Amino acid sequence: MEILNDSLSTILAKQLDACTLRQKVIANNVANVNTPIFNRSRVDFQQHLKEALDSGGFAMRTADERHIAPRQGGLDSLVPKIVLENATAMKASGNNVDIDEEMVDLVSNTLLYRLATRVRSDRANTMSYVIKGGR
Repeated sequence: MEILNDSLSTILAKQLDACTLRQKVIANNVANVNTPIFNRSRVDFQQHLKEALDSGGFAMRTADERHIAPRQGGLDSLVPKIVLENATAMKASGNNVDIDEEMVDLVSNTLLYRLATRVRSDRANTMSYVIKGGR
């Protein structure tokens, strides 16, 4: 269905995937807060999304094979990645998880997830309203 295959839908789906992965990473960091020689991880996504949006990473559609081919990369190739942080300050045990920082990341991630789901829900409700003829 072409109406749900636009750039905003792609961005929202990618954002929800990143939030889900970030939730798992934060849970793993919190679970290992007292584990010796444990390095925290984080999800690298927001900066790549910003770069894709700034570079005009929207997918270009072509209707004929003679048209200029779309640039490789962009939003479709955007994937959240887990990055291991081993350059931050560590405790004497060799663990670098800061529980306060994890809680702030958890709240931030929850709010971002709620925002993305709210936008998707509002779009679906608007389409439903239009399909029903405004009734």
